[in-house]
This record gives sequence, C-alpha cells and structure tokens, in this order.
Amino acid sequence: MGNVECNPFFSCASNQSQRQEQPGEVLQEWLQGIAITEAARKLGVTRTALSRIIHGHAGISPDMALRLADALDTSPETWLQMQMNYDLWQASQRPRPRVAKLLEGAA
Repeated sequence: MGNVECNPFFSCASNQSQRQEQPGEVLQEWLQGIAITEAARKLGVTRTALSRIIHGHAGISPDMALRLADALDTSPETWLQMQMNYDLWQASQRPRPRVAKLLEGAA
C-alpha cells in the first residue's frame, strides 16, 4: 500500500500473532470529546454508519478512509492498512481448511 504513516495510533508492521486493534477503537480515540452525531454530520455519513464502525460492526471502506483522511489530516492508506491488518488477524484466528498448492514446485 505504499506510504503508511507510523505513529502511536497506527502500527507500521502487521504481526498476525498479536491482536490487531479494531480500526473503530482507534477512531473512537481520535473522536474523544466529539459526539458521534456531530462527527457523523461533519463526515457526511449517518450516525448509524459511524456508530457501526466505532463499535466494530462494520469496517473502514475506501470511501470512509478518504473522509477520515480529509477530516483528521491522515492518509486514507493508513485507515485501509489498519483495516486490512485487523481483517487478516481476525481470519488468522479462525480454523481454516488445509489447501493444496496450485502450482507444482511452489514453496
């Protein structure tokens, strides 16, 4: 994903064995002191849509990443990278079936 910001809120590296923070939790930290209704209005989304993200019932979409980047002076890649890291961590925690290599000689 190119250039990803590194700061106390966003980890640069994905560690699948370590729990990844749900992006809504991070967003909630950024919004401390701002009512969800007010933040939703400023982002141009419904209160329900923003609440679903904050409470982990929905992920950060590319459109929302662009909105958050504009509103919080971050990059959209940061939000999408965080969502991807969280999604991969979630998937790694579930049992998966064994798969066979598709190409012979593949490592």
